[in-house]
Order: sequence, then C-alpha cells, then structure tokens
Amino acid sequence: MKITYYAHSCFLVETASARLLIDPFLTDNPLAVIKAVDVRCDYILVSHGHEDHTGDALAIAKANNATLIANYEIAEYFGAKGAKTHGMNPGGAHVFPFGRVKLTLAHHTSSINAGLNPLYMGVPCGLLIESDGKRLYHAGDTALFLDMQLIGRGGLDVAFLPIGDNFTMGPEDAVEALDFLKPRIAVPMHYDTWPAIAQKPERFAEAAGARGHRVHVLRPGEVLAV
Repeated sequence: MKITYYAHSCFLVETASARLLIDPFLTDNPLAVIKAVDVRCDYILVSHGHEDHTGDALAIAKANNATLIANYEIAEYFGAKGAKTHGMNPGGAHVFPFGRVKLTLAHHTSSINAGLNPLYMGVPCGLLIESDGKRLYHAGDTALFLDMQLIGRGGLDVAFLPIGDNFTMGPEDAVEALDFLKPRIAVPMHYDTWPAIAQKPERFAEAAGARGHRVHVLRPGEVLAV
C-alpha cells in the first residue's frame, strides 16, 4: 500500500485494487503540489463539510467517475450536484470492492458556504479504512476525545492526526491521542497551511517518540509505503 501526502489533510491511498483520495483540497491550498485536474482516483472519502476538506471533491469525482463516501448529508449534497455517492453515518461500516470503511466520531463542526448563511453538512467524522490487510485511521478535524481508545482496538497500522491547534487538536493533545490509539505509525496533518495553524511537526515527532510512538512526517508530495 502506498500513501501520498497532498498537503493539509489530503492523502492518496493506493491499494491493490483502488485509489482512494481523502479530503481533497488542492485548488486553493497554498501548499498543494498537484492540481485537481491531475488527480486520478476511484473513490473520494470526505471527513466533513468544510471547504478545506471538500474544495475539489465534486470536480475530481466527476472527472474520475469516482464514488464519494461521506456522511449522509454530504453524500446527498454532492449527489444532487451530479456526483456518484455512498452515504454513511458514524458507527456505520460498509464493505466496498477495495475493503471496509467505517465512520467514527470526531469532535468538530461541519458546514459549507460559511458566513451569514452556512449550510450545515451533518456531523464531522473520522475514517477507519481496512484494505490489503492494513488498518488506517484518518481522524479528520477533531479535538482529543476519550473514545479514541475504542478506535484503536484491533490495532492500527497508520493514524493520520491533526496537529495544527486553533481549529483542531494541537501537538500536545495529538500525543495524548497516540496514547489512546497506539498506531504502528502516526502521520501529522492539518498544519502550516495558514499562519493560525503553523506548527513544527518535528517537535511533535520528538514528543511522541519520548512516549514510545513512531511518527513519520511527510512533506507535501512525499510517499509512505506500509
């Protein structure tokens, strides 16, 4: 399995049978190293409605005839715009041709078209993906919460965790999250895109390492094989 970091919270996961794109935000992302028109995928997984996680979802879904997997409200929203979708909700799981996806809890908000008239897009979610004998957890945007202990049951090969602070967990809480999740590898995300979430991921890696956790910091465009 090959994982490519596209910056912010966007990853491409290449399994033996499918290419999974998570939280596509490229066009307005100052750190993006690939254009939306150049992305090839079979499925798009979306954690919540904010534009920095859904910005290119519709265009990429249509261009690739990809199925968009998300909570029910997000799936209905993009389905009405012509995307092929599969709606779910937290606690629910579904087996797809590439493997199993379960939506987990996340503590955050979820809307689109923010401002005076935001459209609320259901609850935010994390994504638990099982494919090729591997288990991946993409936390989405979230605060630290105790039930992460349940998400880590059964073992995790990789956990993608936000460390940016301000809108999500900061580095200190992300280290606590690793104590709950106990993944084989942790990858930090959702940082440095804007000044409000600027972080030093190496400091997070050092603090996590002192607690016995392995962190692999990926720069935009870098690849991790698991």
